[in-house]
Amino acid sequence: MTASAMRSSADNVSSNTDAVLRALADPQRRQMLRLVRNDEVPAGEIAAHFEITQQAVSQHLRVLKRAGLVSERREGTRRLYALRPEALEPVRAVLEEFWPAALDRLKLIVEANKENDQRG
Repeated sequence: MTASAMRSSADNVSSNTDAVLRALADPQRRQMLRLVRNDEVPAGEIAAHFEITQQAVSQHLRVLKRAGLVSERREGTRRLYALRPEALEPVRAVLEEFWPAALDRLKLIVEANKENDQRG
């Protein structure tokens, strides 16, 4: 792969990560992701959980879809949405980049507490 192609690939990952982070910034979109995390859910059922217009719900779902966070499948006249957890991986990588030492310390504390619980 050429240096230019590698840069282009890195730029695509970076812009996708940015899109995911922007999509996650909105609390209503995060709630929508919670609603679809375990199963496909029709748009109308998603809308029923919010006190905003159907049009506003549709706009939020478009943002989530463009960011790659949800898949959309049509079934007759219904649109079914489901979480695409793999879209969160770049964000996880960014967070781990900033928190590796903290995560390592937390792991050591949890393991030490587990050992103490087993002894006592």
